[in-house]
Amino acid sequence: MSTTSLVKGARASRSTIALKLLMAVSGLIFVGFVLAHMYGNLKAFSGHDAFNEYAHHLRVLGEPLLPYSGFLWISRVVLLLALVVHVYAAVTLWRRAKAARTVPYVMKKSTGAIFASRLMRWGGVTLLLFIIWHLLNFTVGKVNVQGGPTNDPYNLMVDTFDTWWLTLIYLVAMLALGAHLHHGVWSAAQTLGLTGTAAARATWKKIAFALALVISVGFSLVPIFVLAGVIEK
Repeated sequence: MSTTSLVKGARASRSTIALKLLMAVSGLIFVGFVLAHMYGNLKAFSGHDAFNEYAHHLRVLGEPLLPYSGFLWISRVVLLLALVVHVYAAVTLWRRAKAARTVPYVMKKSTGAIFASRLMRWGGVTLLLFIIWHLLNFTVGKVNVQGGPTNDPYNLMVDTFDTWWLTLIYLVAMLALGAHLHHGVWSAAQTLGLTGTAAARATWKKIAFALALVISVGFSLVPIFVLAGVIEK
């Protein structure tokens, strides 16, 4: 009986480690994506033509080896798979942690680890809902709330962020993204065994904070400057 129990425990432990590795790798894929996406968004400061040329370049990237928009579709498939893996791993790990917590320790509820865990969970849900809206707004449905055309990426972006409540939603999402990245990058570094020494831990804490700050602020600049009238049609 004890041998069977030990085997089951070992399998569960290996499975948990595998799920954490999947979360780390899929999360790092998203970090790379948001950095590239942020760079593209900041093209808005160069004006209408530069922004639209960048959007067009993404569609013809890889031609003639790839068909028109082939690179974008490959990227979308990779990101969708990464999203499914990330959400599945997160939900599975959360359920296991909840099932293992048979005694409701009152003192643990106030710890930073519990707060960070809850922040990651609800921040992740917030980001998932935002991603769905963001795709409907700019990619799948191309919704222009001002009723204007949707076939011009730059003008659609300006019309969107010229609407105060959409900019507010976007900024709240960027706060959630920053918090998620701050904790997520640090957790990924731990999972991948990059924080074995005190110096490495200090370095990765700085990297996680810097990435979270740069990405969340970088994404927030365009909507703020559109709403302020600095970026306009």
